Amino acid sequence: MDHTLDNPPADIPVDAIAHWKRFAPDLSAAQVAWSEIVPGGGHWSWRVSRGTSLRFAALDARANCSVVLYAAHDKLERYSMPDTCKALHTAHFTRGHVLMSDMGRAMASITHDSLGWHDPFGGLLDTTRLAARYGEQRYGSHRNAMFRSGRDGLLIEIGKAGLAARDLIAPVNLFSKVTVDDNGRFAFDASRDVTGEVVELRCEMDLFVAVSTAPHPLDPRPGYAPSKVGIAAWRSGPAPADDFCRRFRPECARALHNAETFALS
Repeated sequence: MDHTLDNPPADIPVDAIAHWKRFAPDLSAAQVAWSEIVPGGGHWSWRVSRGTSLRFAALDARANCSVVLYAAHDKLERYSMPDTCKALHTAHFTRGHVLMSDMGRAMASITHDSLGWHDPFGGLLDTTRLAARYGEQRYGSHRNAMFRSGRDGLLIEIGKAGLAARDLIAPVNLFSKVTVDDNGRFAFDASRDVTGEVVELRCEMDLFVAVSTAPHPLDPRPGYAPSKVGIAAWRSGPAPADDFCRRFRPECARALHNAETFALS
């Protein structure tokens, strides 16, 4: 984590640095449970309770944040890109969309989005593509300036929860836009400067969340220059009866109902 930005007084615990003030100043100190700044090319993971919201903020122009979700009660239940995209009839995610598990339950809802397009299809940058596109900088020689792939970063994080390569799922790539032409070819939009853009996820069940800030695998821009991403967690409560996401599509309402029924059982 990037703990060089705030330089707190010596009497403040190291883990209490108020990173959120940089990208979520509208939140009060009483609301925020924790915040981090994940360096470009970094990775991290958390166990997050139902009714907690996560704000992701792009702190530089080339931000990409690959997010994977697993149910905390049983990690065999996890975010399903095919089920979510099929149910929502969409090829990108934005406010109102609900990220669903392979059990038909809402795992997280997108409650706020300043950008309007986040990629579910592009997958992860792996070591082979990383080396072919950017070359290699290894930890032994370059320490924290090493080049990291998104796949390796997420494998490290899900390994902390006892998961392995066979458990790695297609991520949601926040801040990245990928379109599909009539012939099924993917095209990455490299023209967007996403600095300052924000998206928020509300957790609809207890989750294990892992992220990587490595570049998007389809990003054609030269040079390994991944961007920092700020993340803040706060207690927002579960979806209310008049929730925007609940009313966005009948499929969203059904998935939220399934998650709520499970939480009460």
